[in-house]
Amino acid sequence: MSNSSSITEFLLLAFAHTRKLQLLHFWIFLSIYLAALLSNGLIIIAIACDHRLHTPMYFFLLNLSLLDLGSISTTVPKSMANSLLDTRVISYAGCAAQLLLFFFFISAEYFFLTVMAYDRYVAICKPLHYGTLLDSRACVHLAAAAWASGFLCTVVHAANTFSIPLCQGNVVDQFFCEIPHILKLSCSDTYLREAGLLVVGICLVFGCFVFIALSYVQIFRAVWNIPSEQGRHKAFSTCLPHLAVVFLFVSTGMVAYLKPPSVSSPSLDLLVSFLYSVVPPAVNPLIYSMRNQKLKDALWKLTQ
Repeated sequence: MSNSSSITEFLLLAFAHTRKLQLLHFWIFLSIYLAALLSNGLIIIAIACDHRLHTPMYFFLLNLSLLDLGSISTTVPKSMANSLLDTRVISYAGCAAQLLLFFFFISAEYFFLTVMAYDRYVAICKPLHYGTLLDSRACVHLAAAAWASGFLCTVVHAANTFSIPLCQGNVVDQFFCEIPHILKLSCSDTYLREAGLLVVGICLVFGCFVFIALSYVQIFRAVWNIPSEQGRHKAFSTCLPHLAVVFLFVSTGMVAYLKPPSVSSPSLDLLVSFLYSVVPPAVNPLIYSMRNQKLKDALWKLTQ
């Protein structure tokens, strides 16, 4: 391949090479995908239909479920189709679309997790001002800012990725198209570009993480001062699911992007990519509904 213009398709990394394992991979991914569609879809419908859930916390949770549906729908169906058809091929346009959409969904989700930390901070630390600080207009503005920030980050990273020539073949060492693995195919010196994007990305991620951490420091201080045990339990029941989702999102992402190259291998890369791209969208609805009685009641009413 002399340059990127001559590349019409990419070859993705396969989970298995024997037919039985390929079919096993298909059925496992199909089960996870259907579970994610069902759980996230039920949460979206329950929040939209139950007037008791028309609050800022559940409005942001609805957006988070939409992003989870988008991210898992970007990667899993193509991987299932490849296993079922015994192929590794994805078109150049399909790879570009997959890369853009996946990066957009996960970056917007991270911004929404930051916004949800602010929502919990205001609800617990400044309850008397909750209605004014997070009225309907403020919620819409925060949600629009999270979606727009994810879109802006995606445009910048995608423009940088697809503006460089590719001449190191067309084999992507991942089961879906992702920016770091596309950059490995570059035939030019991309050190400065990668370093610049890495610095910008780390600053954004670290800034949001610091904001979330400081918010929860203030939250735990306020919860500790609540005199009644029932009040403390109610406050924790709304914070711990969000904190668990943040931990799952950040920990799997850090393992995927910050693991040393010396411990990298195709099987390990597949496992890590599965943990951060497939597991969170399927597990997040379970985490949010476990300790949330209002949401469980709404889901039970919806299924009835």
